[in-house]
Parts: sequence; C-alpha cells; structure tokens
Amino acid sequence: MNRSAAFSRPDNAWALNSGDIMTALKTKNAGLDDDELGQRQNKFGKNKLRESKKKSIWQILYNQVKSLIILLLAAAAVAAFLYGDILEGWAIVIVIIINTAIGFFTELRAVRSMEALYKLGTVETRVRRGGKVQHIDAHELVPGDIVLFEGGDVITADLRLIEASKLQADESALTGESLPVSKSAEAVDQQTVLAERTSMLYKGTAVTRGAGEGVVVSTGQDTELGHISSLVEEAEEEQTPLEERLNQLAFRLIILTFVLVVLIAVMGVFSGKALMLMVQTGIALAVAAVPEGLPIVATIALAKGMRIMANKNALVNRLSSVETLGATATIFTDKTGTLTENKMSVEQLFAGVQETTSDRQFSDINEDLDDDIRLLLEIGVLCNNATIDDGAKEEESGDPLEVALLEAARKAGIAREELIAEYPEEREEAFDAEAKMMATWNAIDDELYRISVKGAPDTVLAHCTKKLEQGEEKPISEEDRDKWREQNQKLAADGLRVIGLAYRKSNIAEGDPYEELVFVGLAGLLDPPRSDVKGAIGACMGAGIRVVMVTGDQPETAQYIAQAVGIIGEQDSVVHGQELTKAGDHRISDEKLVDTNIFARISPAQKLDLIDLFQSKGEVVAMTGDGVNDAPALKKADIGIAMGERGTQVAQEASDMVLLDDAFSTIVTAIKQGRIIFRNIRRFVYYLLSCNVSEIMVVGLASFVGAPLPVLPLQILFLNLVTDVFPALALGVGEGDDNIMQKPPRKSGEPILTKQHWLGIGGYGLLITMAVLSALFLSLYWLNLSERASVTISFLTLAFAQLWHVLNMRSRQSTLMNNSIVRNYWVWGAILLCIALILGALYIPPIALVMKLSAPEWSGWIVVFTLSLSPLFIGQILKAWKGSRTI
Repeated sequence: MNRSAAFSRPDNAWALNSGDIMTALKTKNAGLDDDELGQRQNKFGKNKLRESKKKSIWQILYNQVKSLIILLLAAAAVAAFLYGDILEGWAIVIVIIINTAIGFFTELRAVRSMEALYKLGTVETRVRRGGKVQHIDAHELVPGDIVLFEGGDVITADLRLIEASKLQADESALTGESLPVSKSAEAVDQQTVLAERTSMLYKGTAVTRGAGEGVVVSTGQDTELGHISSLVEEAEEEQTPLEERLNQLAFRLIILTFVLVVLIAVMGVFSGKALMLMVQTGIALAVAAVPEGLPIVATIALAKGMRIMANKNALVNRLSSVETLGATATIFTDKTGTLTENKMSVEQLFAGVQETTSDRQFSDINEDLDDDIRLLLEIGVLCNNATIDDGAKEEESGDPLEVALLEAARKAGIAREELIAEYPEEREEAFDAEAKMMATWNAIDDELYRISVKGAPDTVLAHCTKKLEQGEEKPISEEDRDKWREQNQKLAADGLRVIGLAYRKSNIAEGDPYEELVFVGLAGLLDPPRSDVKGAIGACMGAGIRVVMVTGDQPETAQYIAQAVGIIGEQDSVVHGQELTKAGDHRISDEKLVDTNIFARISPAQKLDLIDLFQSKGEVVAMTGDGVNDAPALKKADIGIAMGERGTQVAQEASDMVLLDDAFSTIVTAIKQGRIIFRNIRRFVYYLLSCNVSEIMVVGLASFVGAPLPVLPLQILFLNLVTDVFPALALGVGEGDDNIMQKPPRKSGEPILTKQHWLGIGGYGLLITMAVLSALFLSLYWLNLSERASVTISFLTLAFAQLWHVLNMRSRQSTLMNNSIVRNYWVWGAILLCIALILGALYIPPIALVMKLSAPEWSGWIVVFTLSLSPLFIGQILKAWKGSRTI
C-alpha cells in the first residue's frame, strides 16, 4: 500500500495533539523507513523555496523606453526622417539614447527578492529515520520526518512539536516578535495567529534555548516562509507617483501635439498654402511640443537626489523612488530597531514595603542603593545565563532581558564574575514555559545555598509565603499580593516587560526550588525608543504625514512605545491581529481601520491587506521592515524602506530604499529631500513647458497669418536640447525652500502640473510669443532686414526670453532679489553657459550655416534684448501685484 498517498498534511497542525498529528502524517517516533521515505521524496520533492527568474537585461532596457515621453520623441524622430529632416531626426535619436543609457545603468540593480529568499542557505538537519539518528541535508526533509534540535539550531522546515524541554525560539525574522518565544508540545486553539502558535517551529527561525523533537508538517514552498515568498512574487510592483505623473503629462502632450498639428495643417491647406510647407510646419510644431530635455533633466535631478540621500544614510534602489517619499502621506513602521534601540534595559525596580516602595529608574541606579534593591539586582545576576564584557555590545550574549539585568547590576557595582565567585552556582532549573520561572542554587558556604528565582510576577507571587521588608523576612498577606499585582499591571500598561524576583535559603541543592519563596520585588524592562525618534515623528506630523506602527510584538509593548514616541495619545487603542481575522478570512475590509495608528501581532498577509486598505483611500504609503516577513509589504508599498544594519537580504532587495543607519529620522530627511526633488521637478517642467508652449504659439500664429516661420525646426531643437535643458537642470538641482517641511503632503492624485499651472504656462507662453512675433515684425518692416536675418532676430529673442524666464520660477512667498532661484549658483552658471552656446551657434560659421543664422547688427541686438526682457519684467510686475500661486 502506498502510504504516502493515504495521508494529507493538516492545515491546522498547531491545534492537533501530538498523537493525532503523528497519525495524520502516517509516521512514528522511530521515523520514516527507506521505502516510505523514497515515496514521499517523489511526491513532495526537495525542501527548497522556488527560485525566481532573474530580470533580464532586455527587461531592464524595456523599462527605460516604455515611457510616453520617450515614445513621443521616437515618433517625432520617425516623422523627421520620413520627411527628409535628417538632422532633426538624428538629434532626437541622440536624446533618446542618452536618456535610456542613464536610466538603464541606474536601474540595473533591480529587485530580486526571491533570489534573496532562496539564498537563506542550506544547513544540515538531525533526523531520526528507521530508529537511527542521522545528519542529512535539509533539502532532503519530507513531511513526516522526525527532526531533533537544540539551542542554536536553525529550523529548516515547518515542525509540529512532539517534545519540548524549556524550549525557546527566535521568530523575529518571521513574525516580528523581538524577544525569544517560549514553545511547548501542547496544542493551541485553531484560531491562534501565527505569532502565538507555541506548538510550532517554522522554517527560517532559530532555537535559542532548550531542546526537543518535532515532526515535519510542511516543506519547501508549502512552509510559512514559502508562503511569504509567494506573496513577494504575487505582490504587484506599484508605479511610483512620479512615473504616473510623467506618463499623464506625456499623454496630455500627445493629445495637444496631435490636435495642433492637424488643426494648423488643415487650416493652412484650406487657405491655399502648399502641402509640403504645411508638412514642414507640422514637424516644427511636433518638435516644439515635445520637451526633449524633460527625460534627461528628470533623470539627472533624481540621480542627484539619490546621491544626496546616500550621503545621509538613505540608499535608494530606484531613481523614481527618490521623489516618492515627498508625496508620502502615511508611514507604516515596525517597532523593534526602527523606533527602538533593539536592546532591552531595566527601566524600573521595585522592592521593599509596598506603601513606600523603593523605586529606581535605570538612570538612578548606582552603588548607593538600599539593601532590598541591591538584593533584587543580585538575584537578577545569579539567576542568569547571559554574559557581558565591560558593557561592550559585541561581547554581549544571551537573552536581551538577562543582558539588561546584568547591565543594571554592573551600574550598581555588582559584577557577575565577582558575585559568582562569591556564590558559586551549584545547580540550575532552566526556564520552563509552563512554570514561567527559572531558578539557580548558589552556595553561600558548605552547608547553605541561596535559591534565586525570577519569572512571571503572578507566578512568582503565588509561590511566595514571605516578603522582604527593609531587610527582614515577614509573612506575605493576600493584601500584599494584591498590591504587588496592581503594581505589575501598572508597569505592564506602560509597555514594560515585568519580572518578579524572589529567593530562599536551603540546606540542600535539590528538590523543588519554588517552595516557600521570599518575594523581593519587580523589575520592569523596556526596549527604549531611539533618542531621535520623537522629534522625527513630530516633524512628520508637522508636515502632515501620519505614522502608523505595524508590529508583530505584544499590544502592551507596542502601545507604550507608540505613546513614548508620540504616535498615539493615552486614550488611543491598539488593534490586535486576531481582531482582523474573521471566519478564516485574512482579508481586511473594515474601513474604520484607517483611523487606527497602531496594529500589533500582525501577520505578513495582514500587512499587505493594510497597505491595500490605505492605498484604496488614496494614501501614498511608505513601509519600513527588516525581516523576511516584511518583504511582500515592502514590495507592495508605494515605497519600501528596509533596514541596512539589521535587515535581512530579503527585505533589502525587496525595498526601494535602505536605511544604512536604521534610524527613523533618516526617513524624515529622505521625505524632505523627496519634497525638494518634486518641487524642483515641478519647477523645471513648468519652465520647460512654458518655453515649449511659446514655441508652439510662435509657429502656429505665424503659420495662421501666413508669415515666415519665426524659428525653424532645427533651431527649435537647438533651444530644446541646449538653452532649455541647462536652466531646467539648474532648477532641478536646487536646494529647495526653507519651509518645505511646514506644508502637508501633496494629494495622491495631484499631477505634476495642475490646472492653475497650465494657466500660468499659457500666460508666460503668450508673453514670450508676443515678444518673438514683435521682434520678427520689427525686423521685417522697421529694420527692413531679409527673411533670414529677421528669423535670426526672432530666434535670438526667443532664446534670451527663455533664459531670463528662469527667474520667473521663484516661489510666491519670495522676492525678486531674495529667493531660492537667485541663490542657486547653478542657475547663473546655466545662463552664462547658454549665452556662450547661443553666441557660438551664431558666430561659428559651420553651425550658423546649418542652423541658417546670420549675425545681427547693433540695431538688431537692441530689438533682441529689449523684447526678450519684457516677459521677465511683466512677469515680475504680475507677481508683485497679485502674487503667483503656480510654483
């Protein structure tokens, strides 16, 4: 009989007792025999995660050329070649090549989160097969295998515990739980969330204490880690807001170009103009409508932002993500290590008479302590397995709670080495998940031992018959217990992890250590908030950005940290992950959750649901994370932010940005830079398009009235590629306004240019157009110049008017002589460079011949400078009169 086909892996292994799970998996304590093993290996395959396909170079290249701006440029190039305008065609092709090359090499470091998952590594696993214990490659595990493990082992498949002795596991990379989790072989309720399934061990986690045995229930892609990798694959990679807005802008330009070209061409033909002339005019309009410099300037501006952020410990993986934080309305942040130091510390100590409890903040602990507090610390040192070496972080080892107790004692002048030398340890009763206590026997002399106990306060109190009161042992009453329980609840409500400490003396180093104990007091421990977090969160709130904590930690701890750093107030509540699970459906549908600022015990799938929920409300969501469990959410968020110091490779490669210092304040710095980048992009787009609109109006109006073209197609391309690009680039690399973080984030649907911006573009375009057409009219009919000389005058007027126009890009709150444009030395450098290029095109014979330019007389230069400055003067008068709200 093929037994492997006769069983199915249960979906709720944690809820079945060990006997039932063994029966369901058709296995026994001796393990699988060779025949059964071969059948299951054929059925289930290797215990490996599915390897994702690498993104090919061609896919990366395609990502660079698929934008509408590039397609529009390509269409203009094709049109130029078809109608014989070879120079224009090749000029546009060069623009496309430059822009594509910059984007290609920047995007080469694409996200490969599945590869990172696959690289978690291969280890050996100890199993019992056919009654014999052996070490095998973890890839060879199958459901039904019996796995043996102890402290320090990495778990390589999902296991249902069948034996557990004082077992603890580090599940932080999977569930977000910052402290080791106690495990037992006892079944738990079927509705228990992943982080609280104490009867299970999961692939990718590690055993920190104890030993045990488990039966494999899932391997490879069927494990919880495998499910997460599937979520990473399935999570759609969202376009960033900048990409969406640039595409929207390009779409509008396509419509505008098509309508204008068709309208003017048809009107020209019907008015009797030659078809070829109208075709050339159409090409000129198409060239004028397309801002050839936009992709280049956007790419360079974003690349500069990328370098600035890298210098400030924020490494950005994608160019377009530099801007995204500037639009962020909500930041989903985890707790441990981002908001906190990822290191526990003793926050409060309580000992002595309850009415006048000796209360010591961690900062108050010193060598001048009363005897009760000192004894409390000594118990914490003796009942302890951690080690520290002169407080050096790299020399710390052991449970964070125990390390914190040693550090507090050392501050009081109590060294573990000296205390152990004085009271040698004879025996240890390891921490037991059921008893919730730990004990050690330490010799006082040859005939007397001190039993030191620490554990859950309620449990320790229940085993005490006496209390310590100012150094004296006295009977403990039920009223005393109630008062200590009340104190415990107060500490727990503050998010502290509370432990009770007790002792007794014994003549023997054996027996039950938890009998007739003397209660000494409580210790409250906290993983403290980072010192810069509260100010950073305050800055977020001042900028209209909401911070939401999404953590796998306990609700009480999460609530305390959230209050300490200013995320929530005292009256705000916490939503537990179990509250989000309804009838087995993990999808979140309650829209009221959008008003919640703190979520605890949240699973990876629920993180995705929360991001979906907030995004459905129009929020631009940033998500921080460090573990394997965070990878899907990091990819799904508008921008994923991974930790650089403690983050897994999975999280880092699934993210858009990596914090090299793991500091939340770095996110705020990146937000500011993102806002500056978007403001700069808006400015240079506004500048470019107002220049291009002026070119469209100049060509269109001249064609409409039958006048010569004031600027030729190649001259327009020269302006768009040279004299437009450099001032626009200078705007794109500006330092930004001082009040950038005193304004709310942009609305998620807001385009780069609003209706008001388009009105401003049209207004400025009209001013420049009137100046250029006036220059053409004066040259033809006042100076009596030839058509080529007159076109040169109108070309120069347009070129210089566009250069001076960059000074119109100041914000409405500033003045003409004191603003971010005037203070931007790149702007002045760009103006000088463009003047040199214009003069070079005019006075270098080969270039002048190709562009059909001729150097004007002094009278022509007077026309040029007088009319080119007029849009700047009129623009400044309008700003001073009504104020401009367009930038």
